[in-house]
Amino acid sequence: MRRFFHLKASLFLLSLLFLASGCGYAPNAKFSRDVMGEKISTSVVISAEDPQNTVVIKDAVDKAVIEVFQASLTTKEASDSHLVIKMNKPIYTPVVYDENGYITGYRMSVVLHIVRDSKGVLKKYQTRGFHDFSVAPNAIVTDQDRFNAIGFAAQRAIRAFVAQVSAEGARAKK
Repeated sequence: MRRFFHLKASLFLLSLLFLASGCGYAPNAKFSRDVMGEKISTSVVISAEDPQNTVVIKDAVDKAVIEVFQASLTTKEASDSHLVIKMNKPIYTPVVYDENGYITGYRMSVVLHIVRDSKGVLKKYQTRGFHDFSVAPNAIVTDQDRFNAIGFAAQRAIRAFVAQVSAEGARAKK
């Protein structure tokens, strides 16, 4: 009787593994790589109003290309896709106040305009990202706080872009 139970349980687990392996799951990175390719280059349009944010955005974009797209950074000439990113002026708004009315939390909002050039085919995207951060009551937001918040908001915006590209890749597979 015990041997029969073990055989039955083993057959059940084997059939469950067989079914799970055939479900067709594919990670987002695969779909986005199908659209973007294995080699990606990036450039960021420098804002005349806020040029120091360009470096922050460029670092966030390059980090996302490596981590999220799981692709290599390369030159424009050697790339499968080239991304041109332009950021609107970042906006930070107060979102949390203490009992005395002092601002203790801000939300940094970033809007990115991205043009993807894949072998001469241009596609435009607009994506948003935000990051909430706190400050001491009645304190001034330092440049470092602002740069960190812009970097985190830009990473979220890039992840939203990745989701858009992944959705394109998934639709193309159907």
